[in-house]
Amino acid sequence: MVDSSSAKNQSTRVSILIKAPRKAVYQAFLDPHAVASWLPQNDMTGQVHEFDPRVGGRFRISLTYQHAERSLHGKTSADTDTVRGRFVELIPSEKIVQIVEFESQQPEFAGEITITATYTNAVGGTEVTMLCENIPKGIRPEDNEMGCRESLQKLAALLE
Repeated sequence: MVDSSSAKNQSTRVSILIKAPRKAVYQAFLDPHAVASWLPQNDMTGQVHEFDPRVGGRFRISLTYQHAERSLHGKTSADTDTVRGRFVELIPSEKIVQIVEFESQQPEFAGEITITATYTNAVGGTEVTMLCENIPKGIRPEDNEMGCRESLQKLAALLE
C-alpha cells in the first residue's frame, strides 16, 4: 500500500506471511549477519558496518548495486546506498521501531525515515508488516514498497 498524500509525509506499508515463528522472525531483524543477507534488494549486496540491537543502539549498513544498469541509482555514491540509524523501540517478538537516514549529499534524500516492523501470529506462521514513514521526496513510494517487499521475500526464503 502506497500513501503519497503529501510529498513530505510519504509512507508505505508492506505485509507478508512468513512460515516461521514470531521469535525467529524478530531475531532475524536483530542479527547483523541475517540482516546483511535479507535486507538488500534482489540486485544488491549488503554490508553491516555497525550494529547494536538495543534501544538507543546504532547501526550503519551499506547496500551496493550489482548491475551496471542500476549503478547510477545510489544515494550515497553511484552504486551504493548507505544508511545510519538507531533502534527506538524493541518489543520482543512483537515490534521493532528504527529511525533511518541515508548518508547522501543530495537534498532529495535527506530526512529521517521511521521504519516500524510488527509481527503477529497468522495461520501458517507470522505476518510481518513493515511501515515506512516520512520517506524522502527523492524516493518514489512505489520503489520503496517494492524494495521492502523484495527484502521480506528474501527474509521468508531465509527462514522457511
